[in-house]
Amino acid sequence: MEDDLRLGGNIQLTGFRDIDSSSMIVLKKIIGNHAKRISELCEKMESLHVTLKPIHQREKSEKYEVHVKIVDNGKVYASEAIDRNLFVAVDDALKRIVSELD
Repeated sequence: MEDDLRLGGNIQLTGFRDIDSSSMIVLKKIIGNHAKRISELCEKMESLHVTLKPIHQREKSEKYEVHVKIVDNGKVYASEAIDRNLFVAVDDALKRIVSELD
């Protein structure tokens, strides 16, 4: 899919194509920091998949739905978060995975 974006070997982003480049820099930093912590907690992290679904797309009041799925040594962990702020939604969804693994 041309909508998928890869960060490193096993991190995949879907639905982030329309995000501006300055926001992507911040998102990559957030995801990268969490991915580092997640890989420390996992036995063998096979993949980290972050999916963005914009909902309620009205100007100045859009909401972002973020789904995170991790495959750790065959076991699947998933979480989701919804927020008006994209960074908060991504951070929350990843924090939920970290707390589940911790």
